Amino acid sequence: MHSLSSPTTVQVVAAALFALALIHTFAARQFERLAHRYPRHGGLFHLLGEVEVVFGAWAIVLVAAMALLQGGAQALAYAESRHYTEPLFVFAVMVVAASRPILVAVQAGVDALARVLPLPTPLVRAWLGLAGVPLLGSLITEPAAMTLAALMLAPQVFHAGVPQRLKYFALGALFVNVSIGGTLSAFAAPPVLMVAAAWGWDSLFMLQTFGWKAAIAVVVNATLATLALRRHLLAQPAPAGLAEPGMPPTAVVLAHFGFLAGVVLLAHHPVAFLGLFLMFVGYTAAYPKHQSPLIVKEALLVAFFLAGLVVLGGMQQWWLQPIVSGLSSGTLFVGAAALTAITDNAALTYLGSLIEGMSEAARYSLVAGAVAGGGLTVIANAPNPAGVALLKAGFDDGAVGAGGLLLGALLPTAIALAALWWL
Repeated sequence: MHSLSSPTTVQVVAAALFALALIHTFAARQFERLAHRYPRHGGLFHLLGEVEVVFGAWAIVLVAAMALLQGGAQALAYAESRHYTEPLFVFAVMVVAASRPILVAVQAGVDALARVLPLPTPLVRAWLGLAGVPLLGSLITEPAAMTLAALMLAPQVFHAGVPQRLKYFALGALFVNVSIGGTLSAFAAPPVLMVAAAWGWDSLFMLQTFGWKAAIAVVVNATLATLALRRHLLAQPAPAGLAEPGMPPTAVVLAHFGFLAGVVLLAHHPVAFLGLFLMFVGYTAAYPKHQSPLIVKEALLVAFFLAGLVVLGGMQQWWLQPIVSGLSSGTLFVGAAALTAITDNAALTYLGSLIEGMSEAARYSLVAGAVAGGGLTVIANAPNPAGVALLKAGFDDGAVGAGGLLLGALLPTAIALAALWWL
């Protein structure tokens, strides 16, 4: 068992800034209200109210504080020592997955399935967005699944005609389902990726140990959310489309899916997938009539958020690892879900991979708790900021409240915990 070591001054400052960043995420909606109340400084308040800006901004403060305490060279060395592959990948996969040919093709597939099933089409569309696409995340990765699901659900669920509490319930179900829906393979969920190589977990192991349980929880959560929304869904039999009408040529659709597959397959090689992404941008410029504007701004904000989390989170190991290593399997399961609410679940499982001699039961408890708790807050799972960026316009004040998300995710999280522990 590890004990809390005496932290350095920089570590204490980093922990304090991390706590301030967490408080800032919960207060983001208040800044949006201040922007309306004091329009003279509305730009600054809008900036502070962007959840995606929070951790990046506080990471800059941390690097500045390190420069004052240790010198500029050491501060830059720390910032450059962090691994930014995940933020870069999320940026690239968000932009590609949200391109018009892919969205139109996915919507066409959903609509075809909805017409076959003996249920009202709006209910089937919503259910597939909450269940089918998150499970697809095990193949196309969780960030891509979050992007597709958010854009599919936005015109149906996340608009002014749906009560706020139901939108938060749907958002919580979506976030939890994306978090656990990526566990049917060993490469799609960031918290699984962090331990898969170190612990020898392949996709067959994940499917047999985690995947089928997660799939049951995803179906239950999606069904409950769809039932809760049914009156509002049925009142809108023909929601607005995801993109301009008309299917792009088959060759263009296949090219876009080829780019998406390439980015996913090269997810661990940033030089390669960024090169492919630049080719994708050039391709979209060459065929503008088949495109909608790329969501570059939203993807950049999400990447900034995740990069800030990488910088701030890299200084939290001194207090997180002793907590993780000192818990029994059962306590670790619940504790991991709770800790995930205040730190990225991939960072949490990474710390677990550094602990020597962990039993198989403890390993399972850590990862199961981390993925089950991935919908509780914006920072709990890497794709969550992408969902917030794409769906926040449908909430009051144009912002997703941290408290509302937490409450909305409690039941879906409990169902995920029950499935992963009892089944």
